[in-house]
Amino acid sequence: MHLIPVSVESIRIGQPLPFPLMDKFGVLLAKKAFVIESKQDLEDIAQRGGGLYIDVADSEAHHRAYVERLHGLVRDNKSLGEIADAKVTLSDVGDRNAQGNERPDWLDLQAQGNTLVHDSNPALFMERLERLHGQLARHLRRNPDGTLFALIYLSATDTHMYSATHAMLVSVMCGLAAHEVLAWPPEMEALVCKAALTMNLGMTEVQDRLASQLDAPSAAQRQVIDEHAAKSERMLMALGVKDPLWLHAVRDHHTRLPGALRTKTPHQQIARLIQRADMFAAQLAPRASRVPVAPAAAMQACYFDENRQVDDTGAALIKAVGIYQPGTFVRLATDEVAVVIKRGVNTSTPRVAVLINRSGMPTVEPTLRETSLRDHRVIASVAHRDVKVRINLERLLPLTAAPVSDRPW
Repeated sequence: MHLIPVSVESIRIGQPLPFPLMDKFGVLLAKKAFVIESKQDLEDIAQRGGGLYIDVADSEAHHRAYVERLHGLVRDNKSLGEIADAKVTLSDVGDRNAQGNERPDWLDLQAQGNTLVHDSNPALFMERLERLHGQLARHLRRNPDGTLFALIYLSATDTHMYSATHAMLVSVMCGLAAHEVLAWPPEMEALVCKAALTMNLGMTEVQDRLASQLDAPSAAQRQVIDEHAAKSERMLMALGVKDPLWLHAVRDHHTRLPGALRTKTPHQQIARLIQRADMFAAQLAPRASRVPVAPAAAMQACYFDENRQVDDTGAALIKAVGIYQPGTFVRLATDEVAVVIKRGVNTSTPRVAVLINRSGMPTVEPTLRETSLRDHRVIASVAHRDVKVRINLERLLPLTAAPVSDRPW
């Protein structure tokens, strides 16, 4: 856990705390939503803890709210004295997030996910999990293509914080399939997303190490991998998770159980959806000792089960995220190379932005193409490693928000 200090003046009396307050050692002083009734109570808490601190995962939102407060004062032509004295309260941050006006900060979300899987503090784990799940779910509903774009691109290009990024990608893929295709009830949809975020708690350190390790897993590492599902279940129980569907889905998310999804029990359905999404995301991601496969090939592997029959769970994932997913690269009939920015009306006709022209040169500005048109149809998937153009997420993510289809979100 990484902590930063906050001032007593930044906390509103009589308002629910948007973040937990801790002392300098990370010991919880006041839970999220706790109401501090008086100034004296606040001073007592601060004195008892030797100061007030919040998690660095919360500090980014705190900083952004402060910068926005300053910009607002400048726009309103406030005096220099008023601007110099400006403060932002933790409640301001909570109000801002509740209004849902923030743009996704994917690097910040990565850091939150990394904190969650690496620092399983029982006093803070469930709050961190609910906060991360809530943000992912909100972004997924507002802009599913942008959410997929960011996480698939980060997963396929960077081994940094691998375990957290992988879990977040699996979670949003499961959420899309559960909502758009399988029509699961909201409670079951939320459950599969949370189970996916927590499926690998039992091997987080090993999973991160293997992402940059040149050698094959050692015998000790292989044992951790083989036992991680059961260990993750035990860790979740110790962290306060009591839902048997959640626990059993995590325990069984590597159990091979082919066959129609409708014939399985609820926890088996959740586990199977996580398993297929997990397999796709793992094949897509880079490893120091393994070259990632092209996205279309990863999805094809997901489409067939252990008996080489069509897997209806894998088919549901493909229908949800597309054969060519946002954040992946494709070659067009024009011989241009483009990045997928939106899923199309069907799984094979995404909207794309051309980044490399037919002469092999990078474009000055991305050119949008509709691959449903024959002249611009997709002819092949291109692996991330074969594309030498560096993507600017901040520049391309706005393109994912433009309307293109009749999808239910």
